[in-house]
Amino acid sequence: MQAPLAGMRVIEIDAIGAVPFASMLLADLGCEVVRVAQPGSGTSAIVPAMYRGRQDVTLDFREPAAIAEVLALAEHADALVEGMPPGSMEALGLGPDRCRARNPRLVYGRASVWGQTGPLAGRPGADINVLALTGALHAIGAPDAPAVPLNLLGDHAGCGLFLALGMVSAMLGAHIDGEGRVVDAAAIDGVATLMALTQSLFACGRWVDRREANLIDGGAPFYRSYACADGQHVAVGAIEPAQFESLCTGLGFPADSFAQLDRTGWPAMAARFAERFAARTRDEWVRTFAQGEACVTPVLSLAEAARHPHALARRPVAAGPEGAATAPQFAPRAGVAPPAHQASVDDVLARWSR
Repeated sequence: MQAPLAGMRVIEIDAIGAVPFASMLLADLGCEVVRVAQPGSGTSAIVPAMYRGRQDVTLDFREPAAIAEVLALAEHADALVEGMPPGSMEALGLGPDRCRARNPRLVYGRASVWGQTGPLAGRPGADINVLALTGALHAIGAPDAPAVPLNLLGDHAGCGLFLALGMVSAMLGAHIDGEGRVVDAAAIDGVATLMALTQSLFACGRWVDRREANLIDGGAPFYRSYACADGQHVAVGAIEPAQFESLCTGLGFPADSFAQLDRTGWPAMAARFAERFAARTRDEWVRTFAQGEACVTPVLSLAEAARHPHALARRPVAAGPEGAATAPQFAPRAGVAPPAHQASVDDVLARWSR
């Protein structure tokens, strides 16, 4: 069975961060993605999983002929995605107005840290800076300092996922009304949207504005990680009453030993939980809680996570060595995107212009 977006044609202007992540998702959904890279760019070889499903063409944007070739591709494409600083594509002669003059149905996706407009537009910034300005960084970590998370929230979830969603939505719109759209996907907007629940809880007085003081930020003893006897850790997420009861039973405490939601008792509860978890190894605790409702799982390394039975059962066998996960999954299942491979503009144009 074909993937849902099979037949859709996407031009990816080579970038880092959100653009290759969004393009990976579009390729997984079935889009034919042609990545236009500058000479000497080796990003697809460094992270092959993120660049799966691409046809790579190399063009030197310093040459007028290269600009003309991108415009020729845009004439036959459904979408273009780029992540250059605001104004850069316009300076090259590849801005949305010029591209969509050649193809009014073209969806033009733009990924950036701060967006195409606003006081910070065009300023440099990284994932951590976005988290800092949205309140997310302030809410994550230990009381004495914010945590430094991976670039999951800003680059990938905050910008890449929203860029892919915007592209799919706009391509559907173009299919319905024949009009393309410009998709302005900014990490700052995406992370702020992801913070909707936290901001709502804070606005109605149900979120304390400091770290490790709330139900799901590590403040609750039944929603955090604990060190075990072997130096490994387990993660505990026993929020619901039945889960909390199962946790207490597994740790050897009578079910009525603690008042779960009494915050004044959380420090003492956490100390007793920590003492129990420290008495046995991680894998011993995993076996103890394997059948209960306590929501206790091992904190796995990257290597361990790749070998976990559930991950192996859910993950399709990808072509090539990357073997990365795909989401969401469809039934019936379509094939996985193949590894990136080299192509030429002439070959792509010959196929797209039929």
